[in-house]
Amino acid sequence: MKKVKIICNPSSGRQIIQRRIDSICKLLIDDGYTVSKFSTEKKDDAMWETIRSCKEDWDMIIACGGDGTVNEVAKGIIKGGRKIPVAILAAGTVNDFANYMELPRGSREFYEMIKNEKTIDVDLGKVNDDYFINVAASGLLTNVGYQVQPEIKAILGRMAYYLEGLKEIPKQKFEPIRVRFESEEYIKEEDILLFLLSNSSSIGGFKKLAPEANVSDGYLDSIIIKKSEVQDLVSIFVNILRGEHINHPNVEYFKTKKISIYTDENVPIDIDGEYGGKLPATFEAIPNSFRIFIK
Repeated sequence: MKKVKIICNPSSGRQIIQRRIDSICKLLIDDGYTVSKFSTEKKDDAMWETIRSCKEDWDMIIACGGDGTVNEVAKGIIKGGRKIPVAILAAGTVNDFANYMELPRGSREFYEMIKNEKTIDVDLGKVNDDYFINVAASGLLTNVGYQVQPEIKAILGRMAYYLEGLKEIPKQKFEPIRVRFESEEYIKEEDILLFLLSNSSSIGGFKKLAPEANVSDGYLDSIIIKKSEVQDLVSIFVNILRGEHINHPNVEYFKTKKISIYTDENVPIDIDGEYGGKLPATFEAIPNSFRIFIK
């Protein structure tokens, strides 16, 4: 029968998710599956365990955690050289990708998804030598995700990000960044507050931040928020809820397969909520490189 490796971030979701995993394990084992569970302890543990699973004879992986855990599993699939199908059990503070794909969370429904073996191949993003499943970003407040301590995330959930964001706003004072974009679709040097390169439409809990995104189209959706007055920013962020911010004159929105972004300033990159180095960087879509279970 098939062998299932569960890779779980134990700091995501705490006891509730652990009970859910135990229930899923029982359903799989009772059905004849061989199941092994691996709990991560530090950064890159999920990636290295995925690489090992690719080299061995595992038939599928269950990735349990937030976008950061799924990111590491996706990187492990690429580096391991074998496209093992992955079932994503959302358990972290931020689960934009799983929410966008409408993946089940209940134990029975999740087990049925695995049992039905319906999968699709989705794109990944690549930035220099790193990868992302959902979004890469830089600029205003994009450092919030990796500044929140894991234990605070576990206790406060998404509120931890909002509180950290409120602390950061007075420090940042909406200072623009001078950058140069170079892609087939867009070549320009300008002052910006924020840019995002997204695989799905859901970013930071906003379901329509990249409203035309498609995880299997071979493109990254690019959102650039230019230097703006406070009143323009308020208008942009209000319209994000309806996906209408892309019509604002201070927002550029386009699809690209590859884009290079340059700056002389000290600008960090956020990759799926984790620190991902600094600009300059080249971002590109890696089509159909990650296989996932869907309902």
